[in-house]
Amino acid sequence: MKLSILDQVPVLEGSSPYEATQASIELAIAGDKLGYTRYWTAEHHDMEELASPAPDILLSQIGARTNRIRIGSGAVLLPHYQPYQIAERYHLLATMFPGRVDLGVGRAPGGSAEATMALSDNFLENVKQFPNKLDELIAFCYNGFSDEHIFSKITPNPVAVHPPDIWLLGTSGKSGKLAAEKRVSYAFGHFMSEANGVEIVREYASEIKAPSPIVAVSVICAETTEEAEKLAFYHSAKQVWKERRTSVSSLTTKELKQLDFTSKEKELVEKLRKKMVVGAPDKVKKQLVDLQAMYQVEELMLVTITNSYESRLKSYELIAQEMKLTE
Repeated sequence: MKLSILDQVPVLEGSSPYEATQASIELAIAGDKLGYTRYWTAEHHDMEELASPAPDILLSQIGARTNRIRIGSGAVLLPHYQPYQIAERYHLLATMFPGRVDLGVGRAPGGSAEATMALSDNFLENVKQFPNKLDELIAFCYNGFSDEHIFSKITPNPVAVHPPDIWLLGTSGKSGKLAAEKRVSYAFGHFMSEANGVEIVREYASEIKAPSPIVAVSVICAETTEEAEKLAFYHSAKQVWKERRTSVSSLTTKELKQLDFTSKEKELVEKLRKKMVVGAPDKVKKQLVDLQAMYQVEELMLVTITNSYESRLKSYELIAQEMKLTE
């Protein structure tokens, strides 16, 4: 089984955005040494608890500090941009780090309505045009315009010898069908979807035989299952409390336990917890193996958010050791 890292660059309790980005660089360096296949970073806007509005900038730093691991976006939110601009940026990354760059794209806004308005003149129209934007991106990256096309005479210089691999990221059957239609690789967000992921991924895989889809899963591993469960409570309770539009970045685990959750919120905390893979290394390994068998994929991508960068890194280290990624 291949395992990879999805990093949302969280600004954790008592830390700063600077510390968050440095911790992400350290995580990618560790992932490179531990045997993880990819490091992808997400794109979010106007979120005080997440510090990655521009994945390509962070990836340029990570690429320079790693040797083997593939680096990529998870995902560039294409409705906010013109495809040519994205093709230029990721061809530049692929020129600097040959054979190591993935270009994951998605159609979500990635932030508040106000942030979306600030980024895009007409986001909803851009979402409608997403399939066309994806066509343009594919053409720019792989030299696919016909001679008659208005863009046939321009290229995203510098043109990389090994262009970035394009992945479509999604959480619904619609995204899986579009990835198959466009003949691009597909990554499914199991950790943030209520859809029938197994059916979606299998339907895609029946159309596209290679490469195998990736499934992204929320995982927390610790030395003991008890400690892992404590970390998982922190993550899920914080997510639920955030829905009240209350600042959550400074809340401690103790404070979260003392908050006055409604019965409905308590149910949601438990629902989020059940969506996660949590436990000591052997327990996590079994759950990951079961998920791989259920989805019938070669690769799982792990997203881990805890209450400290140390415990987050430790989670990835314990999993790599248990799964023997470097052997």
